[in-house]
Amino acid sequence: MTNTKLYIEGGRKISGEIRVHGAKNSALPILAATLLNPSVSVIENCPALSDVYASCRILSSLGCRCRRVGDAVEIDASDLSGCEISEQMMRQMRSSIVFLGAILGRLRRCRLSFPGGCELGPRPIDIHISGLTKLGARIIEDHGVLDCALPETVSGAVINLPLPSVGATENIMLAAVIGSGETVIQNAAREPEIVDLSGYLNACGAKIAGAGTSTVVITGVKALHGAKYRVMPDRIVAATYMGAAAVTGGELILRDVRAQDMHSTISVFEQAGCSVYPYNDRIFISAKKPLNAIKTLRTAPYPGFPTDCQPIVMALLTRAKGASVIVENIFENRFRAAPELRRLGADIKAEGRVAVIEGGKRLSGAAVVATDLRAGAALVLAGLSADGTTTVSNVHYIDRGYEQLESALTGLGARVRRG
Repeated sequence: MTNTKLYIEGGRKISGEIRVHGAKNSALPILAATLLNPSVSVIENCPALSDVYASCRILSSLGCRCRRVGDAVEIDASDLSGCEISEQMMRQMRSSIVFLGAILGRLRRCRLSFPGGCELGPRPIDIHISGLTKLGARIIEDHGVLDCALPETVSGAVINLPLPSVGATENIMLAAVIGSGETVIQNAAREPEIVDLSGYLNACGAKIAGAGTSTVVITGVKALHGAKYRVMPDRIVAATYMGAAAVTGGELILRDVRAQDMHSTISVFEQAGCSVYPYNDRIFISAKKPLNAIKTLRTAPYPGFPTDCQPIVMALLTRAKGASVIVENIFENRFRAAPELRRLGADIKAEGRVAVIEGGKRLSGAAVVATDLRAGAALVLAGLSADGTTTVSNVHYIDRGYEQLESALTGLGARVRRG
């Protein structure tokens, strides 16, 4: 972790065409899932992100061989030997908890500590533990360390999640896929990234049905084999680039996207006054008109508006004349961008789960600090529209989810440099 910063000279329109890289929130569980087969998997369109490299370090520590070839990562899990992940590795990212289900699924034993990642408020893993326990897992927690064991044969279960947790859905899928029975996850998360994980596992010989709906059915199989699989596009990165065009009054074509995964996000951009034209594998956005305030925006599990896009839209709404209200229903600490946006001149009042943005005021460059991944992206967008130079520190947060963001934006007409 270094004190690297991004320096942004505002006032330049974002325009042109850009390719959207593979989804972080899909690649990470798929990389963990490669543990389940004693063979080689090739994960294509795997983004070059610090979180991906952290996952590969975990895989290597467990005895896998990993290498990157172009945009693909090759994982050979034939010599998997370790079932324990160090506390240092677990603390590097929140999604490291998905290795719990994968290691249990392959080795039937696992020992790891609670995960780290962005501090967005309580994200308890008790839902994960409860679901795995219903599969027959024995889980003992001792001073922040989980010691877990799963029976040699998983005979299945009906698991009703109290809320549609993405991580819990993933962990249960990974732990249940090798076994003799049928596991049914009710109130399962419906995110496209769940569908992508299911797609990879099925390509390896799994039998998973219903991914993308609230009921996922996993029929256990004896073993999995390696596969080649292409990660879906990153819908949050796509929304970030759309936001960059919107805050600067520009026009942008996004390539290699899936508009069908972004209906709620596209709708919000349209409400804000942008013209958005979705096609099969691309999206065109034009923000030539002044932006509109949005009366009330509420985050919700998919297919609702994603919490990951909320800070991005908050930055956008600082430019929209009038009052906008955001209600954050997922993470209680998701307004961490607000104090830093105020340093740029934004008028934002946040209390509890509600934020009110009085938009339309000119922003001025200032030194700001990224406090998490998406808050960092929001500060970059605000800097693009501000007068003068904005300096964003804690860039390591941004690198968790964006491939060389400064290079991508510079290619679209911005002036952003890393130093």
